[in-house]
Amino acid sequence: MHVEGFTISNRVYIPERLKPDSLFEKRYIELRFKEQRIYSDEELLQLPAVPKDHIHYHEWLVRKSSCNRLLHYLEKKRLPLRMLEVGCGNGWLSSLLATVPHSKVVGTDINFTELQQAARVFSHIPNLLFIYADVESEILEKMEFDCIIFASCIQYFASVSAVVKQAFQLLKPGGEIHILDSPFYKPAETAAARKRTEAYYTNMGFAEMSGYYFHHTLAELEGFELEMLYRPSSLQQYLQRNNNPFPWLLIKQKAIIA
Repeated sequence: MHVEGFTISNRVYIPERLKPDSLFEKRYIELRFKEQRIYSDEELLQLPAVPKDHIHYHEWLVRKSSCNRLLHYLEKKRLPLRMLEVGCGNGWLSSLLATVPHSKVVGTDINFTELQQAARVFSHIPNLLFIYADVESEILEKMEFDCIIFASCIQYFASVSAVVKQAFQLLKPGGEIHILDSPFYKPAETAAARKRTEAYYTNMGFAEMSGYYFHHTLAELEGFELEMLYRPSSLQQYLQRNNNPFPWLLIKQKAIIA
């Protein structure tokens, strides 16, 4: 099967000028297996719900709460939305974004193994497409989106301001960028956080992977029209006993770009 500008492998659209990075892919998937973050097709269909005895149960509670807030926010717009999820992994969130009425969703990642699983497991969803690409891929330049979502992935980009500027090129007028489920540190905390990351990957036997994980601060987003839709340290969240430690950031297109 062929469409202009793409080849299709195992239901994943691949821009013809790109090829999966097999060496990085192999090490990354090995790490994911060791972390117990690779799920069966049956488990994937249930995400973000996992059994209470699952090793990542509390993490998935966080992901579920932020997912529900995001879906509620998007549904309240009562508009047809074209959405892009960057770093979609196995596609569980993209599949739920596709439940927003009249939406069209594109999920992208450079994790080819899990992207193939996403395309296979969610092949029954007609308004959902998976593309092997990152946010800088030329193939995305032909598309426009109302919302671009970075969920639990902004830490894998070396510069958060650079990737936001790149994402702005893909937005329709009045479009939005949402960043959620990712840590942001105070400037004085980054050095210690970096050491913890290096120690974690070294202990796991994948020391080189620490070079792909970055520690961002909110100061890096100065100059953008930023709204914090969820602030984890606020008194209100404390009183509600909401244990989600990550902010939900909304960046609107009216950004000051140098």
